[in-house]
Amino acid sequence: MSKNIVAIIEEQTKIMLYNMRTAILTCDMDYILCGMPIWKHVYHTLHSCDQWFINPTDNFIEPEFHKPGLNSLDIPNAQALSKETLLEYLSKIEKKLITFFNELTDEKLVVQPDGCEFSNLKLMIGQMRHFNVHLGNINATTIITTHRWPRVAGLRDSLDGSLYEE
Repeated sequence: MSKNIVAIIEEQTKIMLYNMRTAILTCDMDYILCGMPIWKHVYHTLHSCDQWFINPTDNFIEPEFHKPGLNSLDIPNAQALSKETLLEYLSKIEKKLITFFNELTDEKLVVQPDGCEFSNLKLMIGQMRHFNVHLGNINATTIITTHRWPRVAGLRDSLDGSLYEE
């Protein structure tokens, strides 16, 4: 059972999640983008990753603080989520994905999870695309408000360092 491809996907997922941590730490949670505060864009992105990266079927369990419509960018909510809550949720997703990657093999990438119409690989790549689109939107608002570029880790970067590009 090979894990060569899984190792690459896991590495890139860790970078993606690291970049979201930086975005959360640098963004203005109250900035309004397309009628919704940035905290809601962050939660929408994290919730989608949590639900769809592994298997979006009945096995998904909402986070304890979730309320109906909280993840929707079309439904306003009265109560905002804090950076601390979003960072804790990100950490829970990271732990969940590490467990998933530990059990995943290259052969399982083309398998459809129980009750799901998509393969594991399609779910993961779809979420990477979705996640990074929203991450770019969130970072763009930080650039607008601070005139600084949030640090975005790439292929050669270590996953530690300053929050902003120097």
